Amino acid sequence: MPLVPVAIITVILSLALAACGGAATASPAGSVASGLPPSPPPTSAPSVAGIDHPTGPTDVVLRVEQGGGFVALDFLASQAPSFTLLGDGRVIFQQRVEQFPEPGPDGITHNRPWRIAQLDENQIQELLTFALGPGGLGTARESYIANGIADAPDTIFTIDAGGVVKKVVVNALGMEQAGADSVARKAFQALAERLQDFDRGGTIASDAYAPTKYRAILNQRDPDPSIKAVPWPWPAIKPTDFANGGDNGSGGIFMARRVMTTEEVAALGLSDVTGGIQGLVLSGPDGKLYSLILRPMLPDETS
Repeated sequence: MPLVPVAIITVILSLALAACGGAATASPAGSVASGLPPSPPPTSAPSVAGIDHPTGPTDVVLRVEQGGGFVALDFLASQAPSFTLLGDGRVIFQQRVEQFPEPGPDGITHNRPWRIAQLDENQIQELLTFALGPGGLGTARESYIANGIADAPDTIFTIDAGGVVKKVVVNALGMEQAGADSVARKAFQALAERLQDFDRGGTIASDAYAPTKYRAILNQRDPDPSIKAVPWPWPAIKPTDFANGGDNGSGGIFMARRVMTTEEVAALGLSDVTGGIQGLVLSGPDGKLYSLILRPMLPDETS
């Protein structure tokens, strides 16, 4: 007989106890009071202590992001999670948009900012119950990329709850095909849609997320007389201070980067950078041209 993972047994037992014991329930899914988007209701609501999870302010409990696919280099370099639930109940997310921001007259694109909301433990439990159950993460493999579509992005889920600790990478989510994984992929799609439209089009109360640091990605570019470059704004920072720190944190491309403070970012003299920027060209102190990408960093990120 195949063995059932202990983590999954824990989740099943917690749900069963909540159904039988009349434990306290979370707010109804999709209500404004719950602070959560609508979703198919779970078979039972867990107790406040139903699913264990980390509780630290930098612990990632649930996250989703997209990366890869056939997109511009700047988008690959600035890949970032669209939804993160931290252990202390903070949710940092980007609102769903129908159209990505366009470059301004100066060629700079100002990316959409993140929002932040606070969940109580009942709301956290309801969300984790959905993610581990109807959302498919409780029994998911770590990879759903075999026979995938090379030009399509990967959707990356991270979960640390109920003893389930893993990343699940799903290629071409939403481009469904018949096969053995069709049921699992439908579950992942339901979870992705819920997390990627977390505030239901702006109807859930949230505040602007104010980053305390940024990831700056620097890339040397060829000379171009048609581009009006901005003078290098940092006397104490050289292009060589942007070190190749590996990928962008989630399997993205290798590019030179540096953690920058809000004061260093302010030296650029730009407005509305809380969501990050793309398309800025700097004239380096070494006489070379560089493109600069700024991406706000989340509380768990250090580089």
